[in-house]
Amino acid sequence: MKHEWRKKEKNYYIPKTKPEVVNMESFKFIMIKGSGNPNSEEFSKAVGTLYSLSYAIKMMPKKGINPSGYFDYVVYPLEGIWDLDEEGRKKEHFDKNNLVYTIMIRQPDFVTDELFQLALDMTKKKNPNNLLDEVKFGVIDEGMCVQMMHIGPFDDEYKTFEIMKQFCEDNNLYIKNKAHREIYISDFRKTSQDKLKTVLRYMVETKQGEDSCEDNRY
Repeated sequence: MKHEWRKKEKNYYIPKTKPEVVNMESFKFIMIKGSGNPNSEEFSKAVGTLYSLSYAIKMMPKKGINPSGYFDYVVYPLEGIWDLDEEGRKKEHFDKNNLVYTIMIRQPDFVTDELFQLALDMTKKKNPNNLLDEVKFGVIDEGMCVQMMHIGPFDDEYKTFEIMKQFCEDNNLYIKNKAHREIYISDFRKTSQDKLKTVLRYMVETKQGEDSCEDNRY
């Protein structure tokens, strides 16, 4: 039976439209780092690169390659870790040109360094591009987080962040750093802005002493 993350891992990918605490496991990802406005052609190219690799791994059995432990699955959604560069932090207004990010797609547990390299080599032969050399494979452990489903345009996410930060204050939680994670449940190429579903997530820890949630503008 095909593993469908929407059904099997709802606690990670389909949260409620109110804040909740979740303890994340360690997961494997393929990742690309970048900076600047995500509406750029470079960002779109990076997203395409991640998906081409992800599908190269998923489709390996049809190429006669049967990885140990392989099971059929739905490719995981695109995710991003977003922050501002130093210049952006000093500005009074939010400027997308000052964004720094790591975009990524989770991989099943059977994916190894060797399997990733094989997929990379296969993709370079079929669809070569310069970003393939920038893709990294690794494990991310977020630990305890506060997350919430945001429904609507990306530019309205600040409203959901404010709700999440108030939840932290009310529950003795401290946001660990200014970066946050976004998980794109909707296909933003095919979904109207007001119906976009995006999981927003902060890594948190229990507040100590007089500390409070950081002032995260983004």
